Amino acid sequence: MQSIRIGTRDSQLAFWQAKWVKKNLEEFYPNEEFIIVPMKTKGDKILDVPLAKIGDKGLFTKELEAGLLNGEIDCAVHSLKDLPTVLPTGLEIAVFCEREEPCDVFLSKDGTPLADLPPGSVIGTSSLRRKAQLHNHRPDLVFADLRGNLQTRWQKLEESHMAGIILAAAGVKRLGWENRITEYISGEIMLSAVGQGSIAVEIASEREDIRDLLSVMNHRETELAVRAERAFMFKLEGGCQIPIGALAISDSQQIFLTGMVAALDGQRILRVSEKGNNPEELGGKAAEILIAQGAMDILNEIRNSFRS
Repeated sequence: MQSIRIGTRDSQLAFWQAKWVKKNLEEFYPNEEFIIVPMKTKGDKILDVPLAKIGDKGLFTKELEAGLLNGEIDCAVHSLKDLPTVLPTGLEIAVFCEREEPCDVFLSKDGTPLADLPPGSVIGTSSLRRKAQLHNHRPDLVFADLRGNLQTRWQKLEESHMAGIILAAAGVKRLGWENRITEYISGEIMLSAVGQGSIAVEIASEREDIRDLLSVMNHRETELAVRAERAFMFKLEGGCQIPIGALAISDSQQIFLTGMVAALDGQRILRVSEKGNNPEELGGKAAEILIAQGAMDILNEIRNSFRS
């Protein structure tokens, strides 16, 4: 019997996701053998530089995608928010797994919620999306860049002067850290990253056998929602390190999408809410509305600041 090789980053959270996919596949296919193949990505190796300064194309996916193309692995498990909207030629997303809670959460050192933090409190996050939106909500807070896996970030919080850190709720819950969550941050304050909360499984497009095998795990409502979000970001030519947020919800009738573009200092935030049936058309339409309001001026200013 030939084993089916599942590629993953080698962080604890990535392993959890790969094991979760493996467990589900084993339940559907008890006679198949699935093995996990860990790989270290560029984003895992460079921990002393903010992601926005490195560039975000394939930071956490390139090595896995090379493994798919050269036949080293049969599929790759990713946090969907790490996958660029344009995939390398010959690759595709075969599965959008059912989404976990998509919002961000605040983990406070002493249990103090965001609203009660004193001015000048230091919040740990390297995400420009999170910084910009929290700047808008609490311009009196200070931010410290924070990289590394979730365990490293929690340890840095405990050993530093930071008042708290912001993480994705999905990752925190998957590691069983719900008791560490001080509060779930409202979408009115902080709109989540594109695809946040969903696990994606990527394959080589020529592997119809793997596509068919994985199809049992695809969650249609999640797929429609995150495709709309990814279309929104694609139209804005954004990457996962640009302050763009989006959250879509799909029911049996329509897709409801909210999108956001923010200036780095949070002083200007553009938001849009639209609904439709076609995810790509909906995402593109929502982006066009923000472009008409000046979104590209904001994003070009941010990109130019990185180049300089």
